[in-house]
Amino acid sequence: MSHSPDAPEGAAPSIPALLRRNASRYGDRPAYREKEYGIWQEWTWRQALGEVEGLALGFLALGLAEGDHVAVIGRNRPALYWSMVAAQMCGAIPVPVYQDSSAEEMAYVLDHCGARFVICGDQEQVDKVLEVQEGLPVAQLLYLDPRGLRKYDHGRMCSLAEAAETAGSQRGKLLLELEAREARLGPDSTCVMLYTSGTTGRPKGVVLSNRNIIETARASSEFDHLRATDDVLAYLPMAWVGDFIFSIGQAMWTGFCVNCPESEDTMLTDLREIGPTYFFAPPRVFESQLTTVMIRMEDASRLKRRMFDRAMILARRVGPRLLDGERVSGMDRLRYRIAQALVLGPLKNTMGLSRIRVGYTAGEAIGPEIFDFYRALGINLKQLYGQTEASVFITQQKDGEVRSDTVGTPTPGVELRMAPSGEVFYRSPGVFQTYYKNPESTASTKDAEGWVATGDAGFIEDGTGHLRIIDRAKDVGKMASGALFAPKYVENKLKFYPNILEAVVFGNGRETCVAFLNIDLTAVGNWAERNNVAYASYQELSQNRQVLDILQGHVEAVNESLAGDEMLSGCQVHRFLVLHKELDADDGELTRTRKVRRRIIEEKYADLIDALYAGRDSVYTETEVTYEDGRKGSIKATLDLRDARVWPVGESRRVAAE
Repeated sequence: MSHSPDAPEGAAPSIPALLRRNASRYGDRPAYREKEYGIWQEWTWRQALGEVEGLALGFLALGLAEGDHVAVIGRNRPALYWSMVAAQMCGAIPVPVYQDSSAEEMAYVLDHCGARFVICGDQEQVDKVLEVQEGLPVAQLLYLDPRGLRKYDHGRMCSLAEAAETAGSQRGKLLLELEAREARLGPDSTCVMLYTSGTTGRPKGVVLSNRNIIETARASSEFDHLRATDDVLAYLPMAWVGDFIFSIGQAMWTGFCVNCPESEDTMLTDLREIGPTYFFAPPRVFESQLTTVMIRMEDASRLKRRMFDRAMILARRVGPRLLDGERVSGMDRLRYRIAQALVLGPLKNTMGLSRIRVGYTAGEAIGPEIFDFYRALGINLKQLYGQTEASVFITQQKDGEVRSDTVGTPTPGVELRMAPSGEVFYRSPGVFQTYYKNPESTASTKDAEGWVATGDAGFIEDGTGHLRIIDRAKDVGKMASGALFAPKYVENKLKFYPNILEAVVFGNGRETCVAFLNIDLTAVGNWAERNNVAYASYQELSQNRQVLDILQGHVEAVNESLAGDEMLSGCQVHRFLVLHKELDADDGELTRTRKVRRRIIEEKYADLIDALYAGRDSVYTETEVTYEDGRKGSIKATLDLRDARVWPVGESRRVAAE
């Protein structure tokens, strides 16, 4: 099959071309695994090519045209990844959609991109599409799992298996058409369209080319020496750019195996069974795993707790130094090996992290204590910084230069520069083509020379070249005193505590800062169980006096650390409350990637903010919520409002006590 001559040197011109290369180069090596009904099923690269070609021919038989948008909705499953590549093979554009989107959110994406084909994982997704299909351009609805769909109207609906069979007697003719379409694909052909999280408004469709994805996958894979023998666990939303670059871009470039868990509920069990060598997780996953470990240790025998504590003291001192290639005495190496055999190794195996060569976290800042814990175990956990508009990678941490307070240096091929305002700009082969149907936003984000405004404020360290991110540029402001206001920085420090799931800080233009907190029900619920504290609901536990005392201690500890930072000391939290409900994407308070929608929260809970600034001790509130089945309801609560101790600049608790 002929290919475009404009492909980057050494690279195939498209994702389908990389698939064909892998089928030839790695034919019988595992390409995909999926756990279904408790059993792992496996497909080789040669089999995967056959599956993709079969789907592509079926799509042609059903009338898929070049340039059509194909929405893909569902959890991570090989057949849905194959559907995206099959769409590309046909010259169409895959548009993965968040599977937990409401029907209304889904309708916006389907209408905006003009999706003619929609591929759903199961009945739940089919139902959401059918609910909003009136007025949408959907011509064909396909599904993977047929359970519950037997009695539906199949006039414009069929299973993926049936689609692959539709080619039938037309196979020869369709195969010629498929070859012709694939031959027309080149580096500048659109590879995928991914929607932003929509933190401040409607999500934008980010158009990424084959060149964007392939060149970024190549550079990032070579940076970490990824190889065909690696395994990844594909469990993050398929609509998120990170999953696309890991599970399609890098997988196609390197030839490694993509493993799909059975469900969200079995993810940790499946993680242990697969034991990936390359692993990405947002800080929340690492925090949850550490919380689970600490809860189990609190319930362990005195001997096991003592062994764990002694092993971790040694590991924190020795583990990171070994990872960074620093000199470690022979005695310490021996002690560390013993600790690995008795404590650290079994612990890593319990978490499913025994085989990891390269691990990454990104999206939010991770607590130094959490970051250091995993590196102490000997896990090569690093940080990266990226965006949908960059095809993910902007910066990465080199082995031997891993720190908890930076996001590393530019990924090969990426250039950075800082605006006078402190906003970070970048330019790279991964820079997106355009925002779909939105030239104004494209022009305001990417200039004529290809420099992209990240919207994040930060600085590049002298000497090391490491990038440090402070906050979202639009969120950085000034207190009434003129002091810097950087809410995300403070929120991340608060979320370092396992008891705090989410935090939102307010104070721009005001004399003082106040905060909303969400408790982590797992961590706080376990504390309640151990301390015989009865509760009937999240709401009741969140307003328990002892819980509020604990969280007040966390807030005051953060204030103390902020007092030592002259630039950010004005961001100390003077008053706070614990919300009676978790912030939820279904209620519009978070994006589907769990980013806080600050403006919406400010408007929705204006009465609570006013009560905090008015100095009140309590406030009654009623809040509309959305249940899992889409019904609306309301929660009524009386919340306690607390004062928190603040420190003068540079003064610590010890100095204050003296």
